[in-house]
Amino acid sequence: MNNSIFEMNRNIYIYNLLIAFFISSYSVYGQPEDLTLSDALVKTLEYNYGIRISKSDVEIASINNNWGNAGRYPTIGFDASSNNSYNFTDDERTNRLYAGVGLDWTIFDGFRVNFTKDKLESLEDLSQGRLGVVIENTIEDVIMAYYDVLLQQENLEVLGTVTTLSEDRYTYEQARYELGGTVTYQVLQAKNVYLNDKALFMTQEVIVRNAIRNLNFLLGLDPSMIWNFPDPFEPDTTDYILGDLTGKMMSNNQTLKNQFTNLQLQKKEIDLGKSALYPSLYVSAGLDENVGSVQFIGSTDALSTYGNLRLSWDIYTGGTRKRAVEVARINEEIAQVEIEQMEHALMNELLNLYDFYSIRIALLEVADESLEAAELNMSIADEKFRSGAISSFEYRDIQLIYLNSALRRLQAIYNLIGSRTSLTRLTGGFLMENTTAEEPIDP
Repeated sequence: MNNSIFEMNRNIYIYNLLIAFFISSYSVYGQPEDLTLSDALVKTLEYNYGIRISKSDVEIASINNNWGNAGRYPTIGFDASSNNSYNFTDDERTNRLYAGVGLDWTIFDGFRVNFTKDKLESLEDLSQGRLGVVIENTIEDVIMAYYDVLLQQENLEVLGTVTTLSEDRYTYEQARYELGGTVTYQVLQAKNVYLNDKALFMTQEVIVRNAIRNLNFLLGLDPSMIWNFPDPFEPDTTDYILGDLTGKMMSNNQTLKNQFTNLQLQKKEIDLGKSALYPSLYVSAGLDENVGSVQFIGSTDALSTYGNLRLSWDIYTGGTRKRAVEVARINEEIAQVEIEQMEHALMNELLNLYDFYSIRIALLEVADESLEAAELNMSIADEKFRSGAISSFEYRDIQLIYLNSALRRLQAIYNLIGSRTSLTRLTGGFLMENTTAEEPIDP
């Protein structure tokens, strides 16, 4: 009997030491700040690694999108050289210095400059669209990571409640044993249940901390940062109209928009291929100076300018230009088919998500009723157990029913939030102009 009490006190002491260690390890970083979901999304847009990389890609595309890269402007170059020679027969040394400035300009090349500039603009649009997809996916990940933290904290609270009940039962059995009202087996059984629940509680504490670290990673912040999470763990059960969701998806889905941009790029490739069928006109102008020095003869100095026009036209190239245009047309047709395929795939995804959202609302209602019944059953069972009307095994079964019901309800809330968030992402809700930080998951 005394050994059992000693072991229980020792376990409680070790448990308290662990809790104190974790609290002290976090306290060195200062008092936790509040982190709402809106705050998390603001930090995500600023610090997330993937978003920062995609923003740099957009910046590169913007730099490349200029008339200079398209070939509209002339090129100006400077060239200088020194040529030295020695004639052994005549014992004559020659030194010539050359310097020149030249301008080359393509006046006309079958409108290739304009088509190239259009292509560069489309590439910039595509990079911005890809940034939009990265932002949408990241926002969805952050929302789910944020609510995963809330889910794990709620699970911890449920396990804490069950652990407290198990501890009360163990204390009750200890008191009964001291009064001779029960046997050692009942005490040990209550102790094992309590220690098992406490182990689950401690494991859940680690899961909570891991969930916070995962969220910090998505935010691009120090993994050791801790927060208070004031947002409630509650779902929005707003009903949706499938037709409205379909219209929003077809007009606002960023991935589909990117595919249309890709189709425009393929059309630009056709125009570029056709531009090779036209002649090209070039102009060149420059200024050259030659300074020479020949031994026994003297120095020479010549300054000259030039201006030239050149017309170039590839009349026949073995059909390569025609084949390039045909290939570009086929790629355009492929891009069009890919759009049709994407629209079909998005429609399938929307229907699946819509069905999941609808059924998960119903499942949450079932989970609410189940938890309400389990809580009432727990209250009744506690009185019956203390009065001896039910055994400890029956009481434990009822306790597990309550635990499973509570955890299922919390998971049902998380699943419903996940369906709603996916619908928002699919219908372009995260990037719509009327989307605000205060309503981050409203399609």
